[in-house]
Amino acid sequence: MDYFENVIKTLLEGEGYWVRQSFKVNLTKEEKREVGKHSIPRPEIDLLAYKPNENRLLAFEAKSFLDSPGVRLSCLNEIHEIPEGKYKLFTCENYRKIVFKRLKQDLIDCGMGNSSTEIVLGLAAGKVYQSKNSEIKELFSRNGWLFWSPEDIRSKVIDLAKRGYENEPAIITAKILMRQP
Repeated sequence: MDYFENVIKTLLEGEGYWVRQSFKVNLTKEEKREVGKHSIPRPEIDLLAYKPNENRLLAFEAKSFLDSPGVRLSCLNEIHEIPEGKYKLFTCENYRKIVFKRLKQDLIDCGMGNSSTEIVLGLAAGKVYQSKNSEIKELFSRNGWLFWSPEDIRSKVIDLAKRGYENEPAIITAKILMRQP
């Protein structure tokens, strides 16, 4: 498991979501052909976060990129007919529709959703190339997606320090960092 994903999972749980990591979507052979890649591996969503009182499911990708240039707006702006690259769900509409349709059916089949469950695509970024946070937020807003910028994540982590004690590494770390000397 990715530690950055664990931090984002803790933040989502703090907002009332039930979270599952590394969820694999079971595309059929026919769906893989519809996507344009008959041998594509099962899509894996970093975090599925379900809010029961809203019947809302976030399909959340978590990209830390802390020691790299960061999430690039140009990569998120790409449009592909056949899925490719790091951001397939964001850049290939056909792929996204097919994956989300199958995801909803998979969740219905295992009793974790129903036909009216809303699926929202999201991205949590630990670092953004050239600090283009507002441009990414605008892109995501236009598409009905959710974006957590590094600043959003930082603010949410600071809020963790205000919570009661929990034996959770992210909360303990936040409390240590926010403690006044």
